[in-house]
Amino acid sequence: MRVLVTGGAGFLGSHLCDRLLAEGHDVIAMDNLITGSTDNIEHLAGNRNFKFIHHDVTEYIYVKGPLDAILHFASPASPIDYLELPIQTLKVGSLGTHNALGLALAKGARFLLASTSEVYGDPLVHPQQETYWGNVNPIGPRGVYDEAKRFAEAMTMAYQRSHGVQTRIVRIFNTYGPRMRLRDGRVVPNFVSQSLRGEPLTVYGEGQQTRSFCYCSDLIDGIYRLLLSEELEPVNIGNPAEMTIHDFATVINELTGNAAGIRYEPLPVDDPKQRRPDITKARTRLGWEPKVPLREGMERTIAWFRDRLH
Repeated sequence: MRVLVTGGAGFLGSHLCDRLLAEGHDVIAMDNLITGSTDNIEHLAGNRNFKFIHHDVTEYIYVKGPLDAILHFASPASPIDYLELPIQTLKVGSLGTHNALGLALAKGARFLLASTSEVYGDPLVHPQQETYWGNVNPIGPRGVYDEAKRFAEAMTMAYQRSHGVQTRIVRIFNTYGPRMRLRDGRVVPNFVSQSLRGEPLTVYGEGQQTRSFCYCSDLIDGIYRLLLSEELEPVNIGNPAEMTIHDFATVINELTGNAAGIRYEPLPVDDPKQRRPDITKARTRLGWEPKVPLREGMERTIAWFRDRLH
């Protein structure tokens, strides 16, 4: 296939480019580099099956030649980004998704949307199944991301129903691994960078809120399976192994040998109290489930961060 990955210089987008190339496809990565970085794809320079286009997908997208698939991963994706880039976050979820879907229609390409567990908001149903409609505050500071992705899902389904575009939607839960930005504000980079500096880890509230962490290679495998599947409605991809943030901080300190402990700060607005995917659909429809244990994945991630900090 000839495949376009928007947000292809980002954390997940770059890993996705690697997987697609490994599977023998021609890959075009498109990114405006607001949150992505060419450092993530510099190892692909000179690969004749790979091309990079510096472009903002909220503007008209032009790609010469045929396309078989478009994977729309362009978007700021961390709480710091939402606060610094609220309008851009909304625009890439709305205008960017519209432009990418228009290109898919014009090229007759399959379209896969990178959505998020944030569409469930602060969930009142646990674990979260794809049939749950969510509990989102549309006017809160996180709402710019949550509602952008919810709109993107609605737009994707509209193109499927109205124009017959072959669409797929993945709802991504907390994912970690090499190429995460050091200062993106999410819990893994925060904890790892603090621990490697010998600082106490910042835990919000009492640390009893839960998350489920999936290693990036597992997530990319699930996304690739979804792309090739015939599943038309959203699918959760994430690790159902749930743990409290306090326990996660303890694991990070143990793996890094950090003796500085934990410090507690007030909870941010609308911070979800629970987050765990129900992956029944991924197991039954895609034959997928995560394989990399947390400690193994975190050891790889910590090694990558250690190199960057040094």
